[in-house]
Formats: sequence, C-alpha cells, structure tokens
Amino acid sequence: MKKKSIFESEGFQSLVASLICIVLGLLLGYIVLLLINPAGAGTAIMAVIKNFLNYSKAALQAKNFGNTLVKTAPLLMCALSVLFCYKVGLFNIGAAGQYVIGACISIYAALAWNLPWWLCIILAIAVGFIYGAIVGLLKAYCNVNEVISGIMLNWIGLYMTNMILTGVKESTSPYTLHLRSNSPGSVLPTLGLDKLFSNNEYVSLAIPLAILITIAIKILLDKTKFGYELKATGYNKNAAKYAGMAEKSNIIVTLAIGGALAALGGAFLYLTDYELWECTSSAVPGMGFNGIAAAFLGGLNPVGTIFSSYFIQHITTGGAYVDKTHYSSQISDLISALIIYLCGFVGFMKLVMKRRIAQKQERSKVTGEVIENKEGGKK
Repeated sequence: MKKKSIFESEGFQSLVASLICIVLGLLLGYIVLLLINPAGAGTAIMAVIKNFLNYSKAALQAKNFGNTLVKTAPLLMCALSVLFCYKVGLFNIGAAGQYVIGACISIYAALAWNLPWWLCIILAIAVGFIYGAIVGLLKAYCNVNEVISGIMLNWIGLYMTNMILTGVKESTSPYTLHLRSNSPGSVLPTLGLDKLFSNNEYVSLAIPLAILITIAIKILLDKTKFGYELKATGYNKNAAKYAGMAEKSNIIVTLAIGGALAALGGAFLYLTDYELWECTSSAVPGMGFNGIAAAFLGGLNPVGTIFSSYFIQHITTGGAYVDKTHYSSQISDLISALIIYLCGFVGFMKLVMKRRIAQKQERSKVTGEVIENKEGGKK
C-alpha cells in the first residue's frame, strides 16, 4: 500500500489553505490602504499585524495580549458552535443570536439576582440550549431552513436582550451596571492568570475552560458513537435513517448543543466585566458571525479553530492601532472585515489543492503505465 505524502494529508492541506487566505487577506487590506493614503499604508498594515506589540513596554504588551485573549475565548465558543453544527450538515448562522441570549441571561442573573458566576454560566448554557433547540425543532419537524429561522431568532434575541437588560442598566447611560461593583461574586475568577498578564483583572477562567471544551468537542466528534452518528447524519440523512439512527433527534440535539456553546461564549465575555451591554444596540454583535470565519479558517477542526480564533481576534484588535490622522476610524473595521472575508475561502483553497494533487497523481499513473508498456514491448 502506497504511503500518503504530506501534501495529501487533510491537516496539511487545511494549514496551507488557511495560510494562503491569511496572506491574501492582508495583501488586499494593504492594497486598500495604499489606495486611500499610500504614505502610511505600510505602517498601518504593520500596526494591524503587531497588535499588542505596538507598545514598547513589556508590561503593556502583556496586559494588551491578555485583552486579546479575553475576547478570543468567546469567539472560540462561537466558532465551535458553527463547526459542531456544520459537521452534521447544518449551518448555524443563529450562533450570533445564541451568543446574545447567553450574554443576556448571564448579565441579568448576575445583576438582578446576584447569582455566583458558575450558576450564571449554567443558566446561559441552558437558555442557549433551548434557543438552539427551537431552530432544530423547526428544521426537523417543519422543514424550516436553519439559516432562515436562525437569522430571525438573531434579531428576536437582540431586541429581547435590550428590553430585559434595561432593568439592570445605569440610570444615566444605556450601558448595564458594572459587575465588579454591583455583583463581584458573579465575575469569573482569574485563578492567578491575571498575574501572567501584568495584573490584567479581565483574564479569567474562561480562557483555559474554552480550550478544555474544544478538546472535549474534538473527542466527542471523533471518538464516540454519538459523534459518529451526528457526522453520519450530516453526510447522508436518509442513509442514517435507514441505518436506524434518529436523524430528527440528532438535528435537534446538534443545534441545541451549538446554541449552548455560542451562549457560553456570551457569558465568557460579559462575566469578566470587560465589556458592558448597550441596551440601545441596533445591530447583532459581530462575534457570532466572526465565529463562522474562525471555524472555516481552522479547517473545520476543533484544534485548528483555537488558532484561527486567536488570529481573527488578533487582527480585529490590531485594527484599532491604525493611525487615525491618516485614515478614518472605520478603516480598522474595513481591514479586519476584508481579512475575515478571505478566511471563508479556506474550503475553496482546499478543493483546488485536492484537484491539483488528483491531476498530478493521474498523470503519474498514466506515465507509469506507458513506461510499463514500453518495457513489456522490449521484452
């Protein structure tokens, strides 16, 4: 049996495809900067890439690196939500709304009921599970496309969250109250991690917990009967049904777990008190949508998603360091959006690579047969 070359490896192809998309995204962002203001384009794109390294002092670098990690944890949860559902052939665009609803219940439970952080997290998971299950039920029993119902629930979740959290907001501003001063027991513990990042109080349990959950999802999908059934349902729903698998239950459970993961992401961010919810928000936060890009950039592999989530958050945060005297304040969002958009082409890049390898193997096979025929004729 012929041994597979490294170029035929699924992991290697995913890595190369991701790197190509990253380079293309950065190049496209640089071209846009050149068109707007050629003089500062090089400095601006380097500011995006460097992120926390824009600071000269090690203490500031460590603190701002911690801030990037704080927002990477919820992004990783949203990416896992999209990835988990995609493995079953479902596109969970509703992760954005599930993220919002998770933020809503965790903030409200903390500020209105003064519940401890672990109970706030459990409530967020439970509500996200139910919110995702609604999409699953509509898909399984009413054949409603999960994209349509997910988008509708995104907006329902946003306006419902605005309405609910109005009861725990500051009287003179649209933002919710600070957890540290109003419900300190609801803030995620740091477990000493803050010391590693220049006493950054926002660096919390969420970061290692997100990594552990990622590993658990990897094991669930690859090493368990339940994971096999879920993937089998995704590959061919009718074949799974014929094999005796409960395809409807699998669809509902998958979207429910996806909802729980995204909602956990919302809890991970807002229970650090790093951000406050604005009760006049008119747009769904981009975290859930960025999770789609992170999932595909990571090659739809849970471990790869850890690195892709960090990269996307790195360049998103890095965009804030672009010199606003040369470029408008929206340019950082534009550069980040361009790079994130290119991240969605990882699957396409992998397809191109596979076709190239297949063509090369076919040519090698034909060449080998011709040589064999010639040698046989000589004999």
